[in-house]
Amino acid sequence: MTRTLIETLTNYIAACFSGLWIETFEPDEAIREIETLCRERDWNMKTWDISQGDPLSAVTSAEGFGNGETPQLVVLRNFHRFLGSIEIVQAMERQIQSGKVSRTFLIVLAPVVQIPVELEKLFVVVEHPLPDQEQLCQIAMEIAGELPDEPNTRRVLEAAAGMTRMEAEGAFSLSMIEHDMLLPEPVWQLKANMLRQSSALRLYRGEIPCLGGLGNLTTFCNRALSGGKNGERAKGVMLLGVSGSGKSAFAKRLGYSVHRPTLVLDIGALMGSLVGQTEAALRKALKQIEAMSPCVVMIDEVEKAISTGGNDGGVSSRILGTLLSWLNDKTSDLFVICTANDISKLPPEFTRSERFDGIFFVDLPDKAARDQIWSIYEYQYGFENAKRPVDDDWTGAEIKSCCRLAKLLDVSLKEAAQNVVPVANTAVESIESLRRWASGRCLDAARPGVYQYRPKSTGRRNLGINRGDDPPAAVV
Repeated sequence: MTRTLIETLTNYIAACFSGLWIETFEPDEAIREIETLCRERDWNMKTWDISQGDPLSAVTSAEGFGNGETPQLVVLRNFHRFLGSIEIVQAMERQIQSGKVSRTFLIVLAPVVQIPVELEKLFVVVEHPLPDQEQLCQIAMEIAGELPDEPNTRRVLEAAAGMTRMEAEGAFSLSMIEHDMLLPEPVWQLKANMLRQSSALRLYRGEIPCLGGLGNLTTFCNRALSGGKNGERAKGVMLLGVSGSGKSAFAKRLGYSVHRPTLVLDIGALMGSLVGQTEAALRKALKQIEAMSPCVVMIDEVEKAISTGGNDGGVSSRILGTLLSWLNDKTSDLFVICTANDISKLPPEFTRSERFDGIFFVDLPDKAARDQIWSIYEYQYGFENAKRPVDDDWTGAEIKSCCRLAKLLDVSLKEAAQNVVPVANTAVESIESLRRWASGRCLDAARPGVYQYRPKSTGRRNLGINRGDDPPAAVV
């Protein structure tokens, strides 16, 4: 259970940690909580921000504040902005050391942890937790006055999970203005807009058509996510397979079918130019994900983010370490779906047992699955009962592309197929290699059991040329 900021500070101050760094996006709320603690304990407190003068004097003035008995708390707001000065760093070093005797505590409030190396061992970092369900419920009551029935209240609070107090207040107020009642949809919409600011997280809650194929994978994930009633919590799955075979669409569809939002984490968008910047951004994104549980988390093409190369300054290896630690240690109700197209770039420790509930191979869809996919997109693009082109070894993405192009170019499906080059033709060697590796190592996404690859002994590969009665007209 996550401790409150008051509980954490009480323990650290009792143990005389004289340098405390509180990571928070809500400095005003953190100050209110510290003030509450000081009133309850009869401690002394003073706060500083840049509007009150010189940052160096804010530190040096703390020297005469303590008396060695009653704790004296000096709260420095956004002080990370001033730690490039060696004079300020040295003053803080002296004050934190002497504060153990005078019982004077320097408390920095900042949205990031940027501690100079000279002070790293003198500060202890405290995380200011985001509001829990009880606190969100209290905020909702203050805004709405009266809460809706229990199921709707639960959905509203789940939608607000991961928001700061100010963000929740704004979302609840917007719902009251637009609908005269608390509803989850305005909250979800506002949250999606806020996540776009981070550039690394995307929230997906829309309905997508039923997927063709992947029957075993769908059954497995649905049963794993319902296992909470047995006291076990699902970890997630690793999906290895051919590009365009529906791995990403499956993650989005799963979230919708189990009534959870799907969060898409783009690790590539986190890449920064400064040392440690990428890892810090990743840890921040993972904290946001944790705060939004329960949800489905998709990390797409994970091998591109953690492939070990020698020319990235060790960034990929540190990202790998952060992800592995998070996958092992996360306690929130998160179902993680990692997708990969190239297993050779994944280190073995990423796919070991108990990292995921299962590792599945997603092969090119068979005839029955392709027929299901055709039906989905024919209905979506208005081509019911149309003649289909030859689709040997096509992926779901290629079937969709054919239907979309037929609509765009105002031609038949057979004519549109002349503009589709299947990945089975362009990447035949890599697909064969992928299948051989997965055989006996991965579960089959389409049917129960372990995937077994049986190479075709004969047969001519479809080159995207249709064999209809009449040759298709050229598409300009």
